Parts: sequence; C-alpha cells; structure tokens
Amino acid sequence: IAVVIEMVHLATLVHDDVMDEARVRRRRPTLAANWGNEIAVLAGDCLFAQALQRASELPTPVICRAVSRATKNVCTGEILQTLQRGNYEISRDEYMKVVRMKTAELFALACELGAELSVGDEIQQEALRNYGLALGTAYQIYDDCMDVFGSEPRAGKSLGTDLITGKPTLPILAALEELSTGEAQRLRDVVTGWESGYTNELHELLHQAGALAECLRVIEGLLDDARMAVAELPENPGRDGLLALCSRLIAQAADLA
Repeated sequence: IAVVIEMVHLATLVHDDVMDEARVRRRRPTLAANWGNEIAVLAGDCLFAQALQRASELPTPVICRAVSRATKNVCTGEILQTLQRGNYEISRDEYMKVVRMKTAELFALACELGAELSVGDEIQQEALRNYGLALGTAYQIYDDCMDVFGSEPRAGKSLGTDLITGKPTLPILAALEELSTGEAQRLRDVVTGWESGYTNELHELLHQAGALAECLRVIEGLLDDARMAVAELPENPGRDGLLALCSRLIAQAADLA
C-alpha cells in the first residue's frame, strides 16, 4: 500500500510540475523539462492507473475504495486551487480547504490505511487519519513558505512557482491581513505582476507584516493537533516516530526564519 500511495503522490507531482512549469524536482530535471508536457501528462495518468490497478489486487476492496476516494479528493483540490489562481481575496478557510484536499489527503490516507492493515480498531484509525490531516496540512503550509522564503539548492526543486502561477498561499494571505491598505495594494501589485526582480520588495513587505511568524504559528497549532490525535494510542516506537515527524517539521520550518 505504501507503493500505491507513492505512485499517486508521484502522479500529482508530475502533473503539478506541468501546471507550474517547474524545471527541477528532487535536484533533477522534471519529466516535463526532459520530455515535454504531453509525455509528462500521460506519464502521470499512467501512474494514477497503475496505482489503482495495484490497489485492486490487494485482498480487500476497502483499500481500493480508499485510494480512489483520496485520489479524487486530491484532483478536486487541484481544480479548486487552479480556479483560484490570481484571487488574493480568497479567505483563509478556503485556502485551508484546498490544502486539506490536496497534500493532507495523502498523509491521512497513508496513516488511515496503516491502521487498517495492522488491524487497528475504528478509534485508532480515526486518530491516525486526524494525525495525517493535521501533519499534511502543516507540511503544505511549510512548503508554501519554502516557495517564498527558501533557496532552490536547499529545496532541491524550482521555487517561486506559486508566485509565477498566481497561487494564493498563506504567506501572502497572512501579509494582506496585516498590512495597511496602501501596502496591501502594493503587495497585490507585486504578486499579480510577479517578476524575479520584485523578490527583495516582496520579502520586505512580508517581513513587515510578520507573515512568516504567523505561518509558523499556524504550523505549530496544526502539529499540536497532530500530537493530540495520537496521544491516546499505545506507547510504542511507531507512535514515537509519528511524534518525531512533528518535531522534525517544526524544526525545518523554523530554519526558514
């Protein structure tokens, strides 16, 4: 099932790189950069199909249904995000809905099916699903911050793609909430007409608004939710590993400051 979920994940990355016109992924040229968009889209489609085929071969149909549901939610989230491109008036609630449907859905699927396959009861499955949703949402916010505040050598992928494609992300939304009317309008002008030469001005506006600090606060809150979700599970190395992931993520996020 880990292979199945990773195939779905890779398919979403291949399609994302086409839509974002990204040239680098995991420190290597993307499929689109190497072979063109048409081949990349078809390769992503094949990965989705192969994932569902492998899921259908498992001994219970529950797993295939769960993978299909999660794949549908991820694609729906991508559609919603695409429809919101250039809309920097989107609310935080709408942004969080898209994030939960995309990245967080795959985290939740992995955690939920881990409990299902290890004969966990419904309470454990729900706890682990909630953990995955919280951790996945926190990770996507971290990734959105990396796109604005990170460096490509460290990230190992193309950055600034959210700005290039007009995706509203939490760093921008949080800044717009805090800036004065004139400064907020300037930030909108910068992101809607994005060019790399605006980077310093963008960082200055985001710093002035305390955008990164607000994102870190949101990430910490989500990771607290993740810890609480697994707090009632039996103490064992597996639970310790889940808690360690929370600590690792907040440390990575803090390094952006």
